Amino acid sequence: MSQRSFPTLHHLADKAPREPVRVLMVCMGNICRSPTAHGVLEHMAACAARAVAVDSAGTHGYHEGAPPDTRAQAHAARRGYDLSRQRARRLRAQDFTAFDLVLVMDEANEAAAHALCPSAERHRLYRLTDFCRTLAVREVPDPYYGNAQGFERVLDIVEDACAGLLACIAASVRKAAAH
Repeated sequence: MSQRSFPTLHHLADKAPREPVRVLMVCMGNICRSPTAHGVLEHMAACAARAVAVDSAGTHGYHEGAPPDTRAQAHAARRGYDLSRQRARRLRAQDFTAFDLVLVMDEANEAAAHALCPSAERHRLYRLTDFCRTLAVREVPDPYYGNAQGFERVLDIVEDACAGLLACIAASVRKAAAH
């Protein structure tokens, strides 16, 4: 098996020590995948004592102000993640300067985010799956119209990607501190 290469987050070298890395998770409606990724990364970062500030948004405003889907909340809760305080919001152009990383769930969300992203900030935009360590996937599938297995699959992918993301953040911070 070949060694997986991860994105190099050079722009994080500009962060002051102990300044949180700001991460925005993005899906279409901001009620299933991105809130799940938000909750998982927030939990993992807290457990690792890593300074990460997380939020989530949707490329479409279908559910603005709504809590995450009850199925997403239930499946996340079974694994120890609390999504209940989150509320859906729409992705904005200013998010690309407010956040160090904007992580999308799939190709359609990537295209929508790319269209909104100022060209000078495109280095902040990635797919969350770019950080998967063990799973060979390109997208986090939308579980909204599916069954319970879809929500579990999302959690499997998100957990893998968030662990890889935290490792990349830690490596970037270590490199910055060494210079």
